[in-house]
Amino acid sequence: MTTTTINLALQGGGSHGAFTWGVLDALLEDGRLSFEGLSGASAGAMNAVAMMSGWATARRTKRDPRESARESLAGFWDEVASLGAAGSVHKKLFASLWSGPMGAWGFLSPNPVSPYQFNPLDLNPLRSLLERRIDFAAIRRDATHRVYVSATHVGTGRATLFHGRALTADAVMASACLPQLFQASVIDGEAYWDGGFSANPALTPLVMHSRSRDALIVQINPLSRPDTPKSGAEIVDRMTELAFNASLLTQVRLAHAFNRWVEDGGQLAEGRGPMRLHRVEGWRALGELPQSSRTSADPALIRKLFRLGQEAAAAWLERHFGDVGQRSTIDVEKEYGDDTWLKVAPPRPATVRRLPGASLVRRMPRPSIVRRRRR
Repeated sequence: MTTTTINLALQGGGSHGAFTWGVLDALLEDGRLSFEGLSGASAGAMNAVAMMSGWATARRTKRDPRESARESLAGFWDEVASLGAAGSVHKKLFASLWSGPMGAWGFLSPNPVSPYQFNPLDLNPLRSLLERRIDFAAIRRDATHRVYVSATHVGTGRATLFHGRALTADAVMASACLPQLFQASVIDGEAYWDGGFSANPALTPLVMHSRSRDALIVQINPLSRPDTPKSGAEIVDRMTELAFNASLLTQVRLAHAFNRWVEDGGQLAEGRGPMRLHRVEGWRALGELPQSSRTSADPALIRKLFRLGQEAAAAWLERHFGDVGQRSTIDVEKEYGDDTWLKVAPPRPATVRRLPGASLVRRMPRPSIVRRRRR
C-alpha cells in the first residue's frame, strides 16, 4: 500500500490524552498514513514515545510496526488505568499529576506547601511505568522518525526540545513535571517544568526540519467557550484550558507567518515549502464530560476517551484524507487569529492627524522570519 507521510503534533491535557491514544490507534489501523516527525508535550509526549517505542522495536521482533505501535500504546494506557484504580494515596497523587499546569491553583492556600516539603522523595507513579514500557534506546536508534518532547526551562521560561540522544525517560518526566506537585526535573544541571507552559506541543521543529509539509495537530483543549465561568471549579478549569492553549496559539500563528513568508518569496532548502496544517479536535466530544474527568484515570473513562478518539480520527480521515499533501484544512486566521495583528482596521481619517513627512499605515506589517546563519 502506498502511504502519505505526515507529521504529528500531540497536545497534553491530563488523562484526556487517552483520546489521543484513540486517534493514533485509528490512524495506525487505517494504514494510509506514515509518519516522519512527532512532537508532544506532557501526555502528548508520553503518547509519542509509546507509539514510537512499539514501532522502533518491531524490526527486532519481526512484527508489523503499526501493530507493534498499537500494542505499545495499549499496554501503556492499560497500566495508566491500573494506576488510576490503585490505593487511595497513590490514586490521589496520580490524579494530581494529570491536572495540568494550572489545575492545582484552585486548591492552593495563601501559603502553599512546596513539593520539596510534602513530597521530599519526589515520588512519581509514572516514572517506573515509562522505564518499563518504553524502549528509549530503540527510539534513539530509529533514523526514520524524529521525536521531539518539550519541557519548560525553569530559569528562563523558554521551551526546550529533547530529541535524538537527549530523548530519555527523564526528558519525558520533565515534560510532565507539575511544579505544584513535583520537584523540578533536573537534567544536566538544568531545572525543567511541564512543557505545557511553553510549547504544547512544539510545531517549529516540524516546520523547519521535516521534509513532509503536512502536520496533523491532535488538540484536546477547547479554543473557546460560549459562557463565562462563574463557579470556582469552572474558573480553574478555564484557566487550565487557556494555559494549555496559549503556546499552541503562538506556534500555529508562527507557522502561518512562515507560510506567508514562503509565499512571498522566502528562500528554503530544496524540497521545503509552506506547512499544511490539519487538526483532529477532541473538545466537542470531551466537552460533555464533567470537569473533573481530566484528573481521573478511571479504567471506564480511559476506554471511553479511547473510543472517542478512534471515532474522531475516522471522521477526519473520511473528510480530509484527500486534502493531505494538497491544502491546509484549518482556517488559521479565523480560529487561531490574534486581534493585535490579524484584524486591525485602518484608522478613520477624521480622527487621525497626519504629521509632516508621515504616511498612514493601511495594514499591519507581516511578521518577518529571521534565518540564523550556520556557524
